[in-house]
Amino acid sequence: MSTQTATHGFQPVAALRALWLTAVTLSLMLAMTLAAQARPESFADLADKVSPAVVNITTSTVVARDDRMAPIVPEGSPLEDLFRQFRDRQDGEPRPRRTSALGSGFVISEDGYVVTNNHVIEKADEIIVEFFSGEELVAEVIGTDPKTDVALLKVEAEKALPFVSFADSDTARVGDWVIAMGNPLGQGFSVSAGIVSARNRALSGTYDDYIQTDAAINRGNSGGPLFNMDGEVVGVNTAILSPSGGSIGIGFSMASNVVTRVVDQLQEFGETRRGWLGVRIQDVTEDVAEAIGLEEVRGALVTDVPTGPAAEAGMKAGDVILSFDGREVEDTRGLVRQVGNAAVGKTVRVVVFRDGGTKTLKVTLGRREEAEGAVPAAQAGPDGDPTPEEGSFMGLTLSALDDTLREQLELRPDATGLVVQDVDPVSEAYEKGMRAGDVITEAGQQKITAISDLEARAADAREAGRKSILLLVRRGGEPRFVALPLEKN
Repeated sequence: MSTQTATHGFQPVAALRALWLTAVTLSLMLAMTLAAQARPESFADLADKVSPAVVNITTSTVVARDDRMAPIVPEGSPLEDLFRQFRDRQDGEPRPRRTSALGSGFVISEDGYVVTNNHVIEKADEIIVEFFSGEELVAEVIGTDPKTDVALLKVEAEKALPFVSFADSDTARVGDWVIAMGNPLGQGFSVSAGIVSARNRALSGTYDDYIQTDAAINRGNSGGPLFNMDGEVVGVNTAILSPSGGSIGIGFSMASNVVTRVVDQLQEFGETRRGWLGVRIQDVTEDVAEAIGLEEVRGALVTDVPTGPAAEAGMKAGDVILSFDGREVEDTRGLVRQVGNAAVGKTVRVVVFRDGGTKTLKVTLGRREEAEGAVPAAQAGPDGDPTPEEGSFMGLTLSALDDTLREQLELRPDATGLVVQDVDPVSEAYEKGMRAGDVITEAGQQKITAISDLEARAADAREAGRKSILLLVRRGGEPRFVALPLEKN
């Protein structure tokens, strides 16, 4: 009797366990179902929705052609005489010829604004836009931006055109589905699907912010849209990484948040208008941070302050920019983009690290496009020539600047500092990239004119417990900071 009572007592526990196992099984099945649903069975509906706004672009350019041609045989070849005779028989006057190129684009407004790559339409004499319907229209260039490889075109149509909108590219996540559309290899209106492979890729441009995707992108896709699953443009297909010239699953699309800022300016002004701070900068490394007493390895180290907005605000070489217009600065790339996105003429607060503390400067930004090419390579230093001298310092053979060295190095007459005559190839200085011909103008963020100045700054750094001394080095007029590890006395 007692045994039966005990058995009956365990029945509810067994039932609960069975229910729990059933619930877990159902949950797993539901999760698998949801995961399967997250993977679209087809992109057909999305392709139908956005295709009318995607265009093929054909450009033509007239170029001079020299029918005499450049030599195509090696010098001394038995065919050289034959080739020369053939060339001499040709008409001596170069004759023009017309070349064509293919690309892609997409309509962003019903009144006919079209976005594509700058390299698609660069130097084109005629631009033809072909729509999904087969209609062709001549396009005019509204504006271009080679820095982001974006171009804005305009076509005149008798009716409102189908168009697509831009997405917020910051919301795109690695692993999200995307589709690329365009005119690959001239095949016209082709769709490929993939995922976002990576974010914030930089290739070679100052303002690069590429989305990497494995959706197939080939020649002719340039300028075409990369869509998210809502049919919004998350990027503009621009480049591929390929040893063969064809897609190997590594494509790059300029992020839509970069493109929209450029397009807005091109639409309003016909050109870009980026903010300009007026400094030369480099990244802060661990040894640089230690040398100047900066606790965190972040910010942008100012190497030079030529005439411009920053100089007028009191910024100095050796300052580390920690914050720009209320936003922290992580590195030089981030600062360049922050400044470029700021409005020309805007007064911003810039927080810099200087002499062990922070200082806030108010800078009224200039316009980068006006400043580019107009800023001379500055050479810092007080007036007056130092007494010529030579010596060595931590693997560097140095001599003070004199008129002869200034002339040899094509420096300004008032340039001062120490010239690197030689570098020991097994020294830390060599490892840090210092070479003969470099000019050291500052040590420990103070100007130097003699080797004794450099030795004094090194002694000060040791006394302060520093492991490195920060040198401002100029090469070909371009400045950079080098943190040189100090030898123990």
